[in-house]
Amino acid sequence: MGETMDAAVITGPGEAEVNRVPRPEPGAGEVLVALEGCGVCASNLPLWQGRPWFSYPALPGAPGHEGWGRVQALGDGAQGVKVGDRIAFLSNNAYAQFDLVRTDALVKIPPSLDDQPFPGEPVGCAMNVFRRSCIEPGQTVALIGAGFLGAIFTSLAAARGARVIAISRRSFALELARRCGAEETVLLDDHQRVMDRVREIAGERGCDRVIEATGHQWPLDLAGELVREGGKIIIAGYHQDGLRQVNLQLWNWKGIDVINAHERDARVYLEGMRAGIAAVESRMFPLGELITHSFPLAGLARAYRIMEERPDGFLKGMIRIGQ
Repeated sequence: MGETMDAAVITGPGEAEVNRVPRPEPGAGEVLVALEGCGVCASNLPLWQGRPWFSYPALPGAPGHEGWGRVQALGDGAQGVKVGDRIAFLSNNAYAQFDLVRTDALVKIPPSLDDQPFPGEPVGCAMNVFRRSCIEPGQTVALIGAGFLGAIFTSLAAARGARVIAISRRSFALELARRCGAEETVLLDDHQRVMDRVREIAGERGCDRVIEATGHQWPLDLAGELVREGGKIIIAGYHQDGLRQVNLQLWNWKGIDVINAHERDARVYLEGMRAGIAAVESRMFPLGELITHSFPLAGLARAYRIMEERPDGFLKGMIRIGQ
């Protein structure tokens, strides 16, 4: 190994380049990982687009947090892994050839999954959303937003025996939701029409669970309309572009539970990642099919632009780095 590495750097709003930077050395309890790839997450669009509170350039490799690769070197006292192990991990600098990872912030990827990319963090996120939703057999579940997370959720809920109604503005996503087990699909085009159609399917009582997976105001409004009295709304979308308003009178009257399914405890994230590995091994959802676009490290800017545009056929992008 040399003493330097390539790392993507966001130099300003809408701008990125690849720089040659010092390769980090693992400290106590850390491992050096040689990246194979890193998923591209919509939660990082504000940094890409620019907000007054960000400063540039961003750190090399930031904000890549969906990385996986192989252990290249061990720091003092690093236990539980060995050089050559394939891992997924939690970090924020994975748009680079190498990254440092604490041994308590990684999970091993079994050899059975060597043939496919594994962005463990978003997979773990999807598994934790499903866990927090408390889906039971026979329930009717409305999913608003059938993207990467939504596709995984649909597969898991259908396997649990729930009746899933997938709602999305994109026909491509609805077709995929069908393949993942959704019993019904509804185009997200008009508020009243969506409400009427879901009531035709679920009945006037409404849905036992409504998963909001878009991060936008309108679907949050819709969730309150679709959930039944005493049901649950699970907020899985990442709301990051300003304040939100809710019809608290309606929510109070229905007596619903509202669950913020985002986790901040690393241990819970890792539990979700381990559950995701087991689910992929069991073929509960087609992870490879859900990663629709791949870009080189030098293509990070294009990856973000494609994610903003979300063209037909786009579900999840990844940056490929090495093997």
